[in-house]
Amino acid sequence: MSGYNITDPTLPLSISNPCRDIYECLDPSSVCGPNAYCHNYNGSYSCSCWEGYNITDLSQNISGRNPCIDVNECVEISEVCGPNSICNNTAGSYNCWCMTGYNVTDLNLPINISNPCKEESKSTVKPPTTVKPPTTVKPSTTLKSPASTTVKPPTTVKPPTTVKPSTTLKSPAATTVKPPPPATLKPPSPTVKPPTVIKMAMRINLIFDTSLTNKADPKYILYVQLITSAIENSYKNLPNFIKGSVIVIGFRSGSIIADYTINATNNNLDVSSVNTQVSDTLAAQGIPLAQDAFSENVETGLTNRDKFFPQQNVELRCTRPNSVVGAIKWSVNEKDLAGNSAKYTITSDDNGSTLIVKNATESDSGRYSCIIERSTIPYIQWQTVTIKPLPNIIVDKTDIKLQCKDQTVQLKCCADGYTVEWISSGATKDSGSSCITLNHEILNTKCGSKEKLTCRLKDMPELQTFVYSNRTVQVQTVSEFDCINNTLGVGKIGDIVTGLCENGLEGLITYECQQKNVTNEWTEVQRDCVVKAVKDLKRRSEVLGVNDIPVFMTDLSNTAVQNNTAITQSPDTVQTIVGILHTIAGISQTITISQPVMENFLKTVDIIVSDASKNTWTELNNNNKTENKSTELLQAIETISDRLSNNNFTINETSIQLNRALITNSFTGSSSLPNSTTQIVIPKVLKPTLITTIIFTKLDNVLPTRNTSNNDNKTSENQINGDVVVVRVNNAISNISFAFDTTNTSLKNPQCVFWNFSLDRWDSSGCKLKRSENNMVTCECDHTTSFSILMSPFANDSPALAYITYIGVAISIASLILCLIIEIIVWKSATRNDTSYMRHVSIVNVAVSLLIANICFIIAAAIAEQEQPTSVGRCSPVVFFMHFFYLAVFFWMFISALLLLYRTVMVFSQMSRTIMMVIAFMVGYCAPLLIAVITVASTAGPQHYVTKENACWLNWFESKALLAFVIPALTILAFNLLVLIVVVCKMIRRGVGATTHADEKHTLSVIARCVAILTPLFGLTWGFGIGTMVTRELGIHVVFALLNSLQGFFILVFGVLLDSKIREILAGKLSLRNLTSSNRTRSTTAGPSSSALDFFRRRRNVYNVSVANASSGATSSNSSSDAYNSFNP
Repeated sequence: MSGYNITDPTLPLSISNPCRDIYECLDPSSVCGPNAYCHNYNGSYSCSCWEGYNITDLSQNISGRNPCIDVNECVEISEVCGPNSICNNTAGSYNCWCMTGYNVTDLNLPINISNPCKEESKSTVKPPTTVKPPTTVKPSTTLKSPASTTVKPPTTVKPPTTVKPSTTLKSPAATTVKPPPPATLKPPSPTVKPPTVIKMAMRINLIFDTSLTNKADPKYILYVQLITSAIENSYKNLPNFIKGSVIVIGFRSGSIIADYTINATNNNLDVSSVNTQVSDTLAAQGIPLAQDAFSENVETGLTNRDKFFPQQNVELRCTRPNSVVGAIKWSVNEKDLAGNSAKYTITSDDNGSTLIVKNATESDSGRYSCIIERSTIPYIQWQTVTIKPLPNIIVDKTDIKLQCKDQTVQLKCCADGYTVEWISSGATKDSGSSCITLNHEILNTKCGSKEKLTCRLKDMPELQTFVYSNRTVQVQTVSEFDCINNTLGVGKIGDIVTGLCENGLEGLITYECQQKNVTNEWTEVQRDCVVKAVKDLKRRSEVLGVNDIPVFMTDLSNTAVQNNTAITQSPDTVQTIVGILHTIAGISQTITISQPVMENFLKTVDIIVSDASKNTWTELNNNNKTENKSTELLQAIETISDRLSNNNFTINETSIQLNRALITNSFTGSSSLPNSTTQIVIPKVLKPTLITTIIFTKLDNVLPTRNTSNNDNKTSENQINGDVVVVRVNNAISNISFAFDTTNTSLKNPQCVFWNFSLDRWDSSGCKLKRSENNMVTCECDHTTSFSILMSPFANDSPALAYITYIGVAISIASLILCLIIEIIVWKSATRNDTSYMRHVSIVNVAVSLLIANICFIIAAAIAEQEQPTSVGRCSPVVFFMHFFYLAVFFWMFISALLLLYRTVMVFSQMSRTIMMVIAFMVGYCAPLLIAVITVASTAGPQHYVTKENACWLNWFESKALLAFVIPALTILAFNLLVLIVVVCKMIRRGVGATTHADEKHTLSVIARCVAILTPLFGLTWGFGIGTMVTRELGIHVVFALLNSLQGFFILVFGVLLDSKIREILAGKLSLRNLTSSNRTRSTTAGPSSSALDFFRRRRNVYNVSVANASSGATSSNSSSDAYNSFNP
């Protein structure tokens, strides 16, 4: 319908993508022309002139061609100010003031026809200075200018000389009585006050999207329309609110913060009462607001300094307005500064508050806000403070040696963005621009002398105390040398000097004096030169805000295109660009990346991975200092691709193709790049899933060919023999296959591989070669995780571990339930003395804790399988209880070991049952609860409590929260092992009792039996977790998963069924005497145990094919890439 448009133009029209009203009033002046209000309605709009304005042609509608123009009230309504007054027209209004000799009737009211100017109380006034003093002056006639009023002259003026009054005056210039000069006029009394502009902000509880920085983007237009309409409709009945005055200024990050203004007739506008209505309206339209979303924002000068430099203190002052009452707090970039006294000093008084940022760095740049917490909505004064980058003063030589002779040496000094000067002995030698050359004279008479010259920042005395503000050059004259150069000076073999890079490049070149055949010369040994335009962007990126990303990425891609050749041939420049892209990817983790930003990102990547840069990447990968730059680039690509908007779109570059789509059943994607037939197939997804596929045909130029079977970190016989594919999904997928067209048909034995970030090489775990025919290689991968994640920061993705995990955990859960049932049956008969009572208490609590922990583990595994990245909201509660109950298992095993040690060593000592119970429950539950609470309290704030991808367990890579489980567990295991050794030693000393069977009389046999029983009951099998923490070897992970996933079964067998007393009680209660017909050895242990759970971890989805000794797969969240390839030897 007319006046409506589809919500998302990229999707078909449907009930979930309906037609919405077009907001014509986004730019009122373009619709209604100047000086007019624009009022939006459903499907239409209307225009009305501002007060004091009227339409040009009353027969036509208001528009840009028929605008509202100012009404000249002084002409249209000549009597508007009343008699004896002067009227002055202004834009949209007018002013009135009384003529000389007159005063307004009521000083409290404006001048008008109802409150006119009246003659002053005195009857005699001085005549104008241009008129000779008459004796009698007749009244003058009407003045046409400056006002259509009659001015009476004084009735009597001395000396008594008669002067005829002037007749009708056509203009003030034609009379001897001039109108009163402006200096004698009283100040104007405005009749119409301009509206009060109130600056507001609202916080939207959504991730910031970079498309909201583009006013032409459909999402920006939609948000402006919905927000403006919601505020207008909610505020329209407020007293003092001016309808049609809402203007959305723009959006910024911090979730999403919308800045807007409203107009009111005065400052007394309380909007807090209707903000709930605004929130409800926007929430119904898919724009949820945060709690306490509204605030009044005023940009003000918190400091009068226009720039700050590193290591300076930044002092900001917030002055409280008289009408604003409330406590004051400070924030920077929406982060509260309270509590960090080492970095910030905050002092407050009745008039306001002062913030001092100590030893500022570039990272301290941002939007500083002084927040006054009013009873209605917060009042915020803010200012953007920028800490300039550290000045980079570059001198071509820091220590130069010259031949002893009269000569002039040129010393060059540059500092981009600053003016510099050369200083020697306190005197200025040269100064001027950001790059100057000093012609320094050397005299033969001063042979052997040393002279120091300093290049420093000019006109910045406040920085002279900082080391970075200057660079010193030492000039020395010598008579003996091996190498000589007019620019580099002289030196002996082995001496090192530096020189500036060529024009257009920034950095230094290092030279060494070397012997070349029969001559000696300065030889270039190291080049650190970066294209200047890229270096400038690098400095910008160090202080980049998320709102600036779209413009910055446009500048970066344009720079890459314009300097293509220089960039691809410069390892230092490529390395710098990779660092920039990595920074952008890191910043993007709190926002949503729009299609234009990703296009510029991939355009830049396309240039630095092209064939022209192949030799450059070979040099980088073979350099110990830069060999990880290829990994850093791939990681940046994966990281930023996780933040793409939910729109469907495709990006095509020369060697890169990106496809973003929503799939509901299956997915098949293929490459449209030249000489590429790569296909990606996902047979089925369980629910709607967003998928991002990126195909690279030239990434083999970047990634090295080392794999897990190659011990050399730099070289390998393998070759990447196909495209590299990155696949990212937001939900779990169980199977994915790739078909790659091999680029070199002479290579054989293809295998599928993925890039493993932990190992920094290609890995083949979890994927297999399905077929290889007609120069096509098909790889198939499934995504599993092993139980060893509980004690390992990474896991081996083997299907065997997955089967062991689920089968073992299922057996353990069933065993633990059976164990508890048996304990209920035999409890009364088996707990007649304190020792047996405490032993069974320990077993029951271990069983209960382990049962709950196993159930939590299954829930966590299900969450990890269903949602990727892991949902923090759903995962955190499960992880907390899993952490608590697994620790409870270990602490109750500790109680069991402690009880056995107590009864073994202190045979004749007695402790009451009550005291033992209190100690046991305090240690068994209070200690693990304290550890679990401290862990979540210290890591949940920065969102580092749980893993971010592929698993639902304690975080390792950001916060090392996993140590809160590993350290207590291993400590208890060490103590339990010590108890086991003590018990064995006691048994050896005491020997074997007469009541044992004949086959148990041998000491070694008894010791072996004791160790076999106590090892699982004391949880000693968890010791294999140490191995899983340091290696990904399949064997150690299988052993750990097998022994510990079955720990519930071991508790049933060793803690219950092998206890002859329990079997006797069961036989008596169930009349099953045959249960006690064999082996009547009594159990002497008191230790429960725990179970280790195998964990299905999700593999990341980046794929590629190579042809050699590898295979395609995916790994855990922080240890592998979603890049797959095929190797050939």
